[in-house]
Amino acid sequence: MMNKTLGYVWKFQRIGGLDQVVLANAQDIANLEQLDPKLWVALSCPASGLEFNDKTLSLLDSDKDGRIRIPEVISAVKWLKSRLSKLDSIIEGSDHIPLSIIKSNTDEGLRLQVTAKAILANIEQQDKDTIGIDDLNQSAIINGKNLFNGDGIIPPTDKIDSDLQAFIKDALDVMGGVKDASGLDGINNKIAEAFKQSLQDWLNWNDNVSGTTTPLGDDTAEAWQLVQELKNKINDYFLRTELASYAPQAQSALNVDEKYIVPTDNGLLEDHALAELPLSKVSTKQNLFLTSGLNPIWREKVLRLVDLVKPFMTSPEQLSQTDWQNIQAMLSPYATTIASKPSLIKVDITIPPKVTIDKLGEQRVHAILNSDIFDKFSALAQKDSTTPAASADIADVEKLVLYHKYLYRLLMNFVSFHDFFDLDNRTAAFQAGRLFIDGRCCTLCISVTDIAKHTTLANYSELFLIYCECTRKNPPENGEPEKRTIVAAMTAGDADFLLEGRNGVFIDNSGHDWDAKVVKIITKPISLSQAIWDPYKRIGRFITEQINKWATSKESAMVDSANKAAQSTEPPKFDLAKSMGIFAAIGLALGALGTAIATIASSLFQLHWWQLPFVFLGLFIIISGPSVILAWLKLRQRTIGPLLEASGWAINGKLKINYFLGSQLTSKAKLPKNASRNLIDPMRKKRHNYWVLFLFALIIGIGATAGWLWYSGYFNKVDDVAEKAELSTTTEVAQPNQPTENTPAVTP
Repeated sequence: MMNKTLGYVWKFQRIGGLDQVVLANAQDIANLEQLDPKLWVALSCPASGLEFNDKTLSLLDSDKDGRIRIPEVISAVKWLKSRLSKLDSIIEGSDHIPLSIIKSNTDEGLRLQVTAKAILANIEQQDKDTIGIDDLNQSAIINGKNLFNGDGIIPPTDKIDSDLQAFIKDALDVMGGVKDASGLDGINNKIAEAFKQSLQDWLNWNDNVSGTTTPLGDDTAEAWQLVQELKNKINDYFLRTELASYAPQAQSALNVDEKYIVPTDNGLLEDHALAELPLSKVSTKQNLFLTSGLNPIWREKVLRLVDLVKPFMTSPEQLSQTDWQNIQAMLSPYATTIASKPSLIKVDITIPPKVTIDKLGEQRVHAILNSDIFDKFSALAQKDSTTPAASADIADVEKLVLYHKYLYRLLMNFVSFHDFFDLDNRTAAFQAGRLFIDGRCCTLCISVTDIAKHTTLANYSELFLIYCECTRKNPPENGEPEKRTIVAAMTAGDADFLLEGRNGVFIDNSGHDWDAKVVKIITKPISLSQAIWDPYKRIGRFITEQINKWATSKESAMVDSANKAAQSTEPPKFDLAKSMGIFAAIGLALGALGTAIATIASSLFQLHWWQLPFVFLGLFIIISGPSVILAWLKLRQRTIGPLLEASGWAINGKLKINYFLGSQLTSKAKLPKNASRNLIDPMRKKRHNYWVLFLFALIIGIGATAGWLWYSGYFNKVDDVAEKAELSTTTEVAQPNQPTENTPAVTP
């Protein structure tokens, strides 16, 4: 993925704050490998969980690592170029591909043409000049009824000889198998060859087992199996006895506590719990007594093993540690041979095996290996694989049709994000559907697997994000509940009633509706309108909270006073001084409030009429300005990159979501253009708010009177009188010894 400086002239368009390449014609697509990877919008994306054709994603993920990267996209374009004479038709994304554009001058193209015509002939559409997915599906249904359908897989059907049927059934049971084009279980040549080699390896091993010393004769295999099952329990018992001898004070701790052997609530003892307990009661005597005291879960197997190895035991009533070691040593050669048992040859299967080769038996293994059944099956599978529409060629035709339909859309969601920014026609591959909540519809909804991990990175998108758990029931035939998690970006309106626990409805791209419940919210600015009114809402909430606190405290005080009065035997005394102090305080408060209002009103009335709007505008800017500026800065930082990165994408650059795009990604409820509207609410007829009308009329009257007085210059006269009075007072204070007309002059 090195930067290549070649001669092709690219066109770019500025979308979402990023220069995105324009793929408008076949030449742009054909030269895609020359585009600098740093100019691709995406470097990689998940190969699942997208609103895209799953089969196409699987084909693009050539290394099957669960991700689609730039080299795999370029490889898909090259694959199409080598098989199609022109790439113009993939821009339309048609379901059917014309046979005429498949190259006939290359081996790959010629084979595809022959296979496509064979498929059409198989469904009796020889005259058709196009092929699509529906044609492939019909051909697969017809092929399912035929033995030779081009997949090289032979199921054990009645259409083949009985010896081949038995051979295929044995191979299926031992090795596993794969699905035939008809949906039946079968095997192919690879599985048959692996089965042959596995049988030969088993037979060689079995001959070695037969030549191994077996001191117990035919019972050796059973005794060895019992030793394997009891080995850990018997070793554990002898270890406990040694610890009891070493530390007698720990003997009680080495035995079973009473609480582990009492019945459960249902009166039954659980076998799996008893199996975890010691094999027998632990004491300083190290032998395992066989006549009594054995754990009931293990008793039968212990007694069976003792019965098989009785000739090699010192006493039939107890098993010593020495006897136990001798028994294991005696079976050691046999165990070594058993441990060398070969495993099955690994091969690709989709149907797991059911039995081991031991179940077939030595006689059946010899019969299979000494027959020509492998040659007969190989010829049959080869004949199936060389039909005109072989399985590999059919897969290539399917790949061609899928790439022809879906590859260009992938380019529009990988090389550039044209589909995401095309608000009128398409949605992006990562958009999972629409969320309806709080009178709004969010279209930027993305599937999420782990909310905790997703929020860590998605927080940097500066988007207001709502995480919802969605549930729905599948169709009635099964009725099983289905769950999924989405995150939706809220980019218009406000966040007043967006709370965790609220319910909404999510509609996926298939039209299915889900019950959505908000489980987590990442709070960010949504819009400028929210930022404008948010300070006033906060002030209102603060005043409401303070009033509620004051009312609650007063109510509590009144209740306490009432309780004290009820408990007191003396009648309450009226405190005149206290009451007068309260009334005086209330009077001072009202006086101060009135003075403040009068001062403000007087200051406003001293202004010219054209200055009043600027005063209110200044107050508005002082209160809402900081909130609006911060919101504007954060709204400019909104980007979809971190949101996709949290879902597994690797994004080049910063894809911004500006104010206009945000208003389009979330739509608010509004009435249709031609709708009629009746503003008379029948629920308000019972309310007669005459006092509201009276208060409104009073305010209008006071305002009109004040305005008339202001206009007539009354307040200017009042101000002149006040100034003269103040000047007179000042003069009298400055000349205190000046004689008046009633005071005689004093001569020196």
